[in-house]
Amino acid sequence: MSPIIAVGAALSLALGASSVNAARQDADGPALFVANKRGNTVSRIDLSSGEEVLRRESCTNPHELATSPDGKHVALACYGGTTIDIFSADTLERAATIDLGDNARPHGIVWMPEGTIYATAEGRESLFRIADPLSGTPRLREYATGQQGSHMIAVAPDEGAAWTTDLGSRTVTRVDLVSGSSMSATVGEEPEGIALTPDGQTLWVSARGSNTALALDPETLALRQEVETGRFPLRLAIRPQGDFAVTSDLMDGSLSVIDLDSAKLTRTIAVSSPETAQDRFQVTILWSDDGNLVYVAETASDTIAEVDFATGTVLRRLSAGDGGDGLAIVP
Repeated sequence: MSPIIAVGAALSLALGASSVNAARQDADGPALFVANKRGNTVSRIDLSSGEEVLRRESCTNPHELATSPDGKHVALACYGGTTIDIFSADTLERAATIDLGDNARPHGIVWMPEGTIYATAEGRESLFRIADPLSGTPRLREYATGQQGSHMIAVAPDEGAAWTTDLGSRTVTRVDLVSGSSMSATVGEEPEGIALTPDGQTLWVSARGSNTALALDPETLALRQEVETGRFPLRLAIRPQGDFAVTSDLMDGSLSVIDLDSAKLTRTIAVSSPETAQDRFQVTILWSDDGNLVYVAETASDTIAEVDFATGTVLRRLSAGDGGDGLAIVP
Protein backbone atom coordinates (compact mmCIF):
# COMPACT_ATOMS: atom_id res chain seq x y z
CA MET A 1 0.00 0.00 0.00
CA SER A 2 1.40 3.40 -0.90
CA PRO A 3 0.98 5.99 1.85
CA ILE A 4 -0.39 9.38 0.92
CA ILE A 5 1.83 12.10 2.33
CA ALA A 6 0.93 15.73 2.68
CA VAL A 7 3.76 18.02 3.81
CA GLY A 8 3.78 21.72 4.65
CA ALA A 9 0.78 24.14 4.58
CA ALA A 10 -0.06 25.55 7.98
CA LEU A 11 -3.65 25.43 9.15
CA SER A 12 -5.63 28.50 10.26
CA LEU A 13 -5.15 29.66 13.85
CA ALA A 14 -7.97 29.42 16.35
CA LEU A 15 -6.43 31.68 18.95
CA GLY A 16 -4.83 34.43 16.82
CA ALA A 17 -1.34 35.49 15.82
CA SER A 18 -0.34 36.48 19.35
CA SER A 19 -0.76 32.87 20.43
CA VAL A 20 1.72 31.74 17.80
CA ASN A 21 4.31 34.11 19.21
CA ALA A 22 3.63 32.89 22.74
CA ALA A 23 3.99 29.28 21.63
CA ARG A 24 7.32 30.00 19.95
CA GLN A 25 8.62 31.85 22.99
CA ASP A 26 7.67 28.91 25.19
CA ALA A 27 8.79 26.24 22.71
CA ASP A 28 11.66 25.12 24.95
CA GLY A 29 9.52 24.96 28.10
CA PRO A 30 7.35 22.08 29.30
CA ALA A 31 4.17 21.70 27.26
CA LEU A 32 1.09 19.52 27.33
CA PHE A 33 -0.70 18.66 24.08
CA VAL A 34 -4.40 17.82 24.03
CA ALA A 35 -6.51 16.24 21.27
CA ASN A 36 -9.93 17.86 21.46
CA LYS A 37 -12.19 15.21 19.97
CA ARG A 38 -15.41 17.21 19.85
CA GLY A 39 -13.77 20.40 18.64
CA ASN A 40 -11.62 18.64 16.01
CA THR A 41 -8.59 20.58 17.21
CA VAL A 42 -5.27 20.07 18.96
CA SER A 43 -4.05 22.35 21.78
CA ARG A 44 -0.70 23.27 23.27
CA ILE A 45 -0.68 24.23 26.97
CA ASP A 46 2.33 25.94 28.52
CA LEU A 47 2.83 24.01 31.76
CA SER A 48 4.78 26.82 33.40
CA SER A 49 1.83 29.21 33.24
CA GLY A 50 -0.97 26.67 32.86
CA GLU A 51 -2.32 28.62 29.87
CA GLU A 52 -3.42 27.27 26.51
CA VAL A 53 -1.14 29.18 24.13
CA LEU A 54 -2.11 27.63 20.81
CA ARG A 55 -4.96 25.70 19.24
CA ARG A 56 -5.23 24.53 15.64
CA GLU A 57 -7.73 22.63 13.57
CA SER A 58 -6.81 18.97 13.24
CA CYS A 59 -8.90 16.15 11.80
CA THR A 60 -12.31 14.68 12.54
CA ASN A 61 -12.62 13.12 16.00
CA PRO A 62 -8.94 13.17 16.97
CA HIS A 63 -8.04 10.81 19.79
CA GLU A 64 -4.65 9.58 21.05
CA LEU A 65 -1.40 11.56 20.81
CA ALA A 66 2.29 10.61 20.93
CA THR A 67 5.43 12.74 21.19
CA SER A 68 8.48 12.21 18.96
CA PRO A 69 11.69 11.09 20.71
CA ASP A 70 13.30 14.50 20.20
CA GLY A 71 10.21 16.37 21.41
CA LYS A 72 9.88 18.34 18.17
CA HIS A 73 6.67 16.76 16.88
CA VAL A 74 3.42 15.22 18.07
CA ALA A 75 1.54 12.50 16.19
CA LEU A 76 -2.25 12.37 16.25
CA ALA A 77 -4.50 9.38 15.56
CA CYS A 78 -7.46 10.58 13.50
CA TYR A 79 -10.13 8.23 14.80
CA GLY A 80 -12.83 9.73 12.58
CA GLY A 81 -10.80 9.09 9.44
CA THR A 82 -7.86 7.12 8.09
CA THR A 83 -4.71 9.10 8.88
CA ILE A 84 -1.93 9.72 11.32
CA ASP A 85 -1.29 13.47 11.30
CA ILE A 86 2.01 14.87 12.57
CA PHE A 87 2.37 18.42 13.87
CA SER A 88 5.30 20.62 14.82
CA ALA A 89 5.38 20.81 18.61
CA ASP A 90 6.24 24.50 18.75
CA THR A 91 3.76 25.90 16.20
CA LEU A 92 1.31 23.02 15.68
CA GLU A 93 1.74 23.39 11.93
CA ARG A 94 1.05 20.14 10.12
CA ALA A 95 4.30 18.44 9.11
CA ALA A 96 2.94 15.25 7.53
CA THR A 97 -0.17 13.16 6.95
CA ILE A 98 0.13 9.40 6.61
CA ASP A 99 -2.89 7.54 5.26
CA LEU A 100 -3.42 4.01 6.57
CA GLY A 101 -6.08 3.03 4.04
CA ASP A 102 -9.82 2.56 3.81
CA ASN A 103 -11.79 2.42 7.06
CA ALA A 104 -8.62 2.58 9.19
CA ARG A 105 -9.99 4.55 12.16
CA PRO A 106 -6.62 4.76 13.96
CA HIS A 107 -6.82 5.14 17.72
CA GLY A 108 -3.98 3.95 19.96
CA ILE A 109 -0.55 5.34 19.07
CA VAL A 110 3.04 5.03 20.34
CA TRP A 111 6.17 6.83 19.06
CA MET A 112 9.17 4.66 19.96
CA PRO A 113 12.63 5.93 20.99
CA GLU A 114 14.18 4.80 17.70
CA GLY A 115 11.66 6.88 15.74
CA THR A 116 9.09 4.31 14.61
CA ILE A 117 5.36 4.94 15.13
CA TYR A 118 2.92 2.14 15.94
CA ALA A 119 -0.83 2.68 15.75
CA THR A 120 -3.98 0.60 15.91
CA ALA A 121 -6.36 0.65 12.94
CA GLU A 122 -9.60 -0.30 14.60
CA GLY A 123 -11.69 -0.40 11.43
CA ARG A 124 -9.22 -2.72 9.71
CA GLU A 125 -8.72 -5.07 12.71
CA SER A 126 -5.01 -4.39 12.54
CA LEU A 127 -2.07 -2.34 13.70
CA PHE A 128 0.53 -0.47 11.67
CA ARG A 129 4.27 0.01 11.93
CA ILE A 130 5.34 3.34 10.39
CA ALA A 131 9.08 3.67 9.86
CA ASP A 132 10.66 7.04 8.97
CA PRO A 133 7.37 8.88 9.51
CA LEU A 134 8.80 12.31 8.68
CA SER A 135 10.95 11.31 5.72
CA GLY A 136 8.37 12.08 3.02
CA THR A 137 8.43 8.38 2.09
CA PRO A 138 7.49 6.49 5.28
CA ARG A 139 7.52 2.71 5.16
CA LEU A 140 4.33 1.02 6.37
CA ARG A 141 3.70 -2.54 7.46
CA GLU A 142 0.25 -3.70 8.50
CA TYR A 143 -0.28 -6.54 10.98
CA ALA A 144 -3.66 -8.23 11.30
CA THR A 145 -5.01 -8.76 14.80
CA GLY A 146 -8.12 -10.53 13.53
CA GLN A 147 -10.05 -8.99 16.43
CA GLN A 148 -12.84 -6.44 16.46
CA GLY A 149 -12.11 -2.99 17.81
CA SER A 150 -8.33 -3.16 18.25
CA HIS A 151 -8.23 0.03 20.29
CA MET A 152 -5.20 0.70 22.51
CA ILE A 153 -1.60 -0.45 22.04
CA ALA A 154 1.60 -1.24 23.91
CA VAL A 155 4.93 -2.06 22.25
CA ALA A 156 7.96 -3.94 23.59
CA PRO A 157 11.10 -1.83 24.09
CA ASP A 158 12.95 -3.90 21.47
CA GLU A 159 9.97 -3.63 19.08
CA GLY A 160 9.75 -7.39 18.82
CA ALA A 161 6.10 -7.53 19.84
CA ALA A 162 3.03 -5.34 20.31
CA TRP A 163 -0.19 -5.85 22.24
CA THR A 164 -3.67 -4.48 21.61
CA THR A 165 -6.87 -4.38 23.61
CA ASP A 166 -9.78 -5.36 21.37
CA LEU A 167 -13.01 -3.89 22.69
CA GLY A 168 -15.33 -5.55 20.19
CA SER A 169 -13.92 -9.01 20.73
CA ARG A 170 -13.21 -8.48 24.45
CA THR A 171 -9.69 -9.78 23.99
CA VAL A 172 -6.03 -8.86 24.25
CA THR A 173 -3.87 -9.68 21.23
CA ARG A 174 -0.12 -10.21 21.02
CA VAL A 175 1.42 -9.55 17.60
CA ASP A 176 4.92 -10.77 16.74
CA LEU A 177 6.35 -7.80 14.85
CA VAL A 178 8.96 -9.95 13.10
CA SER A 179 6.87 -12.86 11.82
CA GLY A 180 3.50 -11.09 11.80
CA SER A 181 1.81 -13.91 13.68
CA SER A 182 -0.70 -13.16 16.42
CA MET A 183 -2.49 -14.75 19.34
CA SER A 184 -5.46 -13.52 21.37
CA ALA A 185 -6.96 -14.26 24.77
CA THR A 186 -10.17 -13.23 26.48
CA VAL A 187 -9.23 -10.93 29.37
CA GLY A 188 -11.83 -9.61 31.81
CA GLU A 189 -14.84 -7.71 30.53
CA GLU A 190 -14.18 -5.01 27.93
CA PRO A 191 -10.40 -4.67 28.27
CA GLU A 192 -9.28 -1.21 27.19
CA GLY A 193 -6.33 0.26 29.08
CA ILE A 194 -2.95 -1.37 28.45
CA ALA A 195 0.66 -0.83 29.47
CA LEU A 196 3.88 -2.85 29.58
CA THR A 197 6.17 -2.55 32.59
CA PRO A 198 9.47 -0.80 31.78
CA ASP A 199 11.37 -4.07 32.13
CA GLY A 200 9.03 -5.72 29.62
CA GLN A 201 8.21 -8.55 32.03
CA THR A 202 4.52 -7.90 32.75
CA LEU A 203 1.61 -6.65 30.66
CA TRP A 204 -1.07 -4.78 32.61
CA VAL A 205 -4.61 -4.37 31.29
CA SER A 206 -7.62 -2.57 32.75
CA ALA A 207 -11.00 -4.17 32.05
CA ARG A 208 -13.64 -1.47 32.28
CA GLY A 209 -16.60 -3.87 32.31
CA SER A 210 -15.34 -5.93 35.26
CA ASN A 211 -13.70 -3.10 37.27
CA THR A 212 -10.37 -4.87 37.39
CA ALA A 213 -6.72 -4.49 36.44
CA LEU A 214 -5.03 -7.68 35.32
CA ALA A 215 -1.36 -8.66 35.16
CA LEU A 216 -0.58 -10.91 32.19
CA ASP A 217 2.40 -12.86 30.97
CA PRO A 218 3.39 -10.84 27.89
CA GLU A 219 4.44 -13.94 25.97
CA THR A 220 1.52 -16.29 26.66
CA LEU A 221 -1.16 -13.81 27.85
CA ALA A 222 -1.71 -16.08 30.84
CA LEU A 223 -3.29 -14.34 33.84
CA ARG A 224 -0.92 -13.77 36.74
CA GLN A 225 -2.82 -11.45 39.08
CA GLU A 226 -6.11 -9.59 39.23
CA VAL A 227 -6.75 -6.40 41.20
CA GLU A 228 -10.13 -4.80 41.89
CA THR A 229 -10.22 -1.11 40.91
CA GLY A 230 -12.75 1.69 40.96
CA ARG A 231 -15.67 1.67 38.57
CA PHE A 232 -15.08 1.67 34.81
CA PRO A 233 -11.26 1.77 34.65
CA LEU A 234 -11.01 3.17 31.15
CA ARG A 235 -7.23 3.63 31.03
CA LEU A 236 -4.16 2.26 32.77
CA ALA A 237 -0.75 3.97 32.91
CA ILE A 238 2.46 2.81 34.58
CA ARG A 239 4.71 5.28 36.40
CA PRO A 240 8.05 5.79 34.60
CA GLN A 241 9.84 4.34 37.65
CA GLY A 242 7.89 1.10 37.14
CA ASP A 243 6.70 0.89 40.75
CA PHE A 244 3.03 1.90 40.47
CA ALA A 245 0.20 1.90 37.95
CA VAL A 246 -2.92 4.03 38.02
CA THR A 247 -6.26 3.37 36.39
CA SER A 248 -8.66 6.12 35.31
CA ASP A 249 -11.96 5.17 36.93
CA LEU A 250 -14.53 7.10 34.92
CA MET A 251 -17.63 6.35 36.99
CA ASP A 252 -15.97 7.29 40.30
CA GLY A 253 -13.94 10.27 39.11
CA SER A 254 -10.89 8.69 40.74
CA LEU A 255 -7.54 7.02 40.16
CA SER A 256 -6.83 3.57 41.56
CA VAL A 257 -3.17 3.23 42.61
CA ILE A 258 -1.70 -0.25 42.24
CA ASP A 259 1.64 -1.35 43.72
CA LEU A 260 3.15 -3.43 40.93
CA ASP A 261 5.48 -5.46 43.17
CA SER A 262 2.67 -6.73 45.36
CA ALA A 263 -0.11 -6.40 42.75
CA LYS A 264 -2.33 -4.76 45.37
CA LEU A 265 -4.49 -1.66 45.42
CA THR A 266 -2.76 0.76 47.80
CA ARG A 267 -4.99 3.86 47.68
CA THR A 268 -7.52 5.80 45.66
CA ILE A 269 -7.01 9.39 44.51
CA ALA A 270 -10.18 11.46 44.24
CA VAL A 271 -9.87 13.66 41.15
CA SER A 272 -13.55 14.62 41.30
CA SER A 273 -16.24 12.45 42.95
CA PRO A 274 -18.87 9.84 42.08
CA GLU A 275 -21.49 12.60 42.22
CA THR A 276 -19.66 14.85 39.74
CA ALA A 277 -17.95 12.13 37.65
CA GLN A 278 -20.36 12.46 34.73
CA ASP A 279 -19.84 16.22 34.68
CA ARG A 280 -16.11 15.65 34.32
CA PHE A 281 -15.98 12.32 32.41
CA GLN A 282 -12.30 11.59 32.94
CA VAL A 283 -10.64 9.50 30.25
CA THR A 284 -6.96 9.59 29.28
CA ILE A 285 -4.22 9.65 31.94
CA LEU A 286 -0.57 10.59 31.45
CA TRP A 287 2.43 10.64 33.79
CA SER A 288 4.95 13.45 33.83
CA ASP A 289 8.41 12.23 32.89
CA ASP A 290 9.60 12.41 36.50
CA GLY A 291 6.59 10.44 37.76
CA ASN A 292 5.54 13.18 40.19
CA LEU A 293 2.37 14.28 38.39
CA VAL A 294 -0.57 12.61 36.70
CA TYR A 295 -2.53 14.48 34.04
CA VAL A 296 -6.17 13.45 33.74
CA ALA A 297 -8.29 14.46 30.72
CA GLU A 298 -11.79 15.49 31.82
CA THR A 299 -13.61 15.35 28.51
CA ALA A 300 -17.01 16.72 29.55
CA SER A 301 -15.65 19.82 31.28
CA ASP A 302 -12.91 20.54 28.71
CA THR A 303 -10.26 20.45 31.42
CA ILE A 304 -7.14 18.49 32.31
CA ALA A 305 -6.61 17.88 36.02
CA GLU A 306 -2.99 18.07 37.20
CA VAL A 307 -2.62 15.72 40.16
CA ASP A 308 0.28 15.47 42.61
CA PHE A 309 0.91 11.75 42.90
CA ALA A 310 2.48 11.78 46.36
CA THR A 311 -0.35 13.67 48.06
CA GLY A 312 -3.25 12.96 45.70
CA THR A 313 -3.96 16.69 45.50
CA VAL A 314 -5.45 18.25 42.38
CA LEU A 315 -3.02 21.14 41.90
CA ARG A 316 -4.90 22.90 39.10
CA ARG A 317 -7.28 22.36 36.23
CA LEU A 318 -6.00 23.35 32.80
CA SER A 319 -8.43 24.48 30.10
CA ALA A 320 -8.17 23.19 26.54
CA GLY A 321 -10.57 22.74 23.62
CA ASP A 322 -13.92 21.01 23.29
CA GLY A 323 -13.74 17.41 24.47
CA GLY A 324 -10.06 17.07 25.39
CA ASP A 325 -9.06 13.40 25.36
CA GLY A 326 -5.65 12.30 24.03
CA LEU A 327 -2.61 13.70 25.86
CA ALA A 328 1.10 14.03 25.14
CA ILE A 329 3.85 15.92 26.93
CA VAL A 330 7.17 17.60 26.12
CA PRO A 331 9.16 18.02 29.34
